[in-house]
Amino acid sequence: MEITVQWIRTSWTKKSRGGEEAAHRNAAPVGFALPGMAPSLAHVVRMYERDGFAPRDGQEDLRRVNVQLRETGGRLRVQPRIEPLCAIPPRPRRPPAVHLVPGQWIRWQLNYRFSSAAGMQDWSYWMDTFNIAYGPVDADVFLSEPTAYVDERGPVR
Repeated sequence: MEITVQWIRTSWTKKSRGGEEAAHRNAAPVGFALPGMAPSLAHVVRMYERDGFAPRDGQEDLRRVNVQLRETGGRLRVQPRIEPLCAIPPRPRRPPAVHLVPGQWIRWQLNYRFSSAAGMQDWSYWMDTFNIAYGPVDADVFLSEPTAYVDERGPVR
């Protein structure tokens, strides 16, 4: 069965935490039309504050995307992985994995806050959005409403 993955990462600093800059960041899309690509690849989109949140897309091997995908019994189990260094916000209880049947897709969002190793620089932030479809899809699938949505964003002050 086909699995389509789109991984969007939006990165910013304290400069875009409030006001007009935050409004610009919050207006960044959470889904894009898919380019033609091999089934073993994910569509990756990066948006950085320094570039005015202009989308830059590319492709990545599915095995390098931070999400666990497992097909069993005609369903796809989806669970993003959290790296140990991504401790803020704390996630003591994560939502359970979501199981998709063919024809369904999910949008799962997580956010993070980081400080420099020496604590000498301002915090930086990023938000990951995983759009994952199970079964054949049109190129504009991720521009519509998802079958399932998990909002795992937390306070990052």
